[in-house]
Amino acid sequence: MGFYQLAKTMPLVIVLIYLSLADVCLGARKLTSLYQPPPMALTYHKGALLEGNLPVSILWYGEFSPAQRSIIADFLLSLNPQQEHLGPSPAKPLVSHWWNTIQTYMKRAGRSDARIVLASQVTDRNCSLGKILKRSQISRLARRVHLKAGGLTLVLTAKDVAVEGFCTSNCGFHSSNAKEKSVFIWVGNSVTQCPGNCAWPFHQPIYGPQTQPLGAPNGDVGVDGMIINIAGLLTGAVTNPYGNGYFLGSDGAQLEAASACPGVYGKGAYPGYAGELLVDRTTGASYNAQGNNGRKYLLPALFDPVTSQCSTLV
Repeated sequence: MGFYQLAKTMPLVIVLIYLSLADVCLGARKLTSLYQPPPMALTYHKGALLEGNLPVSILWYGEFSPAQRSIIADFLLSLNPQQEHLGPSPAKPLVSHWWNTIQTYMKRAGRSDARIVLASQVTDRNCSLGKILKRSQISRLARRVHLKAGGLTLVLTAKDVAVEGFCTSNCGFHSSNAKEKSVFIWVGNSVTQCPGNCAWPFHQPIYGPQTQPLGAPNGDVGVDGMIINIAGLLTGAVTNPYGNGYFLGSDGAQLEAASACPGVYGKGAYPGYAGELLVDRTTGASYNAQGNNGRKYLLPALFDPVTSQCSTLV
C-alpha cells in the first residue's frame, strides 16, 4: 500500500474483506498494519488469474490534470519491458523488474505472463454521482467502462472526492463482480484528506515515528501516493482476482503479494522507515524504480514466491 498502516507501532492486522451478493472486495489497503516477515508462503488456491494481455481501462472521477494522468499512464506502460523507452543505457532497477515477481506467480500456476495493455480512458470530471461515494457506487462507476472479456477497470477519484472507508480503514481496494466476472480497482487521491495515512512516506504519518517525509519522485505527493496503492492493488487483482487465487490466510482475511509486505520499499525497512532507497540528485526525491519516459516511482515490496520473503528492488 501507499501507507499500509495507521499506527506504525501497532501489531499486524490482517486485511478484512467486504463481501456482498454481487461484489467480492479483496485486497483493501488497510491502515493498521505493521511489517512482519510472513511465516508462510502464499498458496495458490487454483482459481482464475488475470493472465495474457490484460486491457486496463481508467475512469478518472473528478479533476485530474494532464500531468497527473501522464504519471499514472506512464507507470502502467512501464510494466512491460518493451514499452520502457529509457534510452541506450537505461537506469536500473526498472518497473518491469518489479513486475517480474508477478510473472513468477503466473508461471508457478502454469499460466501465461500478465501483460498490461492500456485500453480506454473515461473522464467524469463533474462527478456525476456526487463527491461523497459509498463503496457500492465504485462498482457502478467501474461498469461504465466497457471492457473486453478478462479486462480490468481502474477507478481513480480526485482529491476532493470522499469514499466510504477512505482514510479511516483503507486507501483503496480491488474487487470483482460475481455475476459479470469483472475485476476493478479503486484508489483515491489522499493529498487533502489523509496524506499521513495514504501517501506515506511522502508525508509524515498521523501516528508513530515522526520521521522526515521523503521527496515524491514526480513532485506530486497525492499522485505518487496513488502510484504506491495502484501498484500494490494491481498485483493483488492479477494474482487473486476472485478470492481463490494466490493468498495467505483464511478466505475472509487474505494477505496478497503486496499486502503481505506492508510499509516496505527498500532493504532495512522497519516501522516508520521505508528502507534504503535511491535519491534523485537533482530533486532530492526518493524512488526505487525507473519507468517509461524516464519516470521514477516508489513501489512496494512484493512477497517472492521463490524465497518466501519480502523482496525489494533496492
